[in-house]
Amino acid sequence: MTGKTRFMRRKSEITLEEEDDPLEGVANLFDIAIVFSVALMLALVTYSSLPELISGEDVTIVKNPGTEDMEIIIKKGEQVEIQKITNETVKGTGKRLGTTYLLPSGEVVYVMETENGNT
Repeated sequence: MTGKTRFMRRKSEITLEEEDDPLEGVANLFDIAIVFSVALMLALVTYSSLPELISGEDVTIVKNPGTEDMEIIIKKGEQVEIQKITNETVKGTGKRLGTTYLLPSGEVVYVMETENGNT
């Protein structure tokens, strides 16, 4: 046997041993996708300047108070609710539940009325 033949035989034996699992690359892609999605979620929360949403406490945030694109973000436990405020008026029948006030500091206060009209 020449040196070239022995070299080729060893290469073919090594190639057969290295081809264990053809799905190994798919598992690596799944891991990369999970890491990317977690990083994307953290980037979105940081971009919107709302790191309070990551914390474990309940939070209510008024974003852009007094403007047309004002939003109220309410986080209770793991649930986050975003309410967009509009200037539209609603017509129909119903009863008045209370009054909402916007304070100079940007806070929104809701005062509930009782059945007899007292607050």
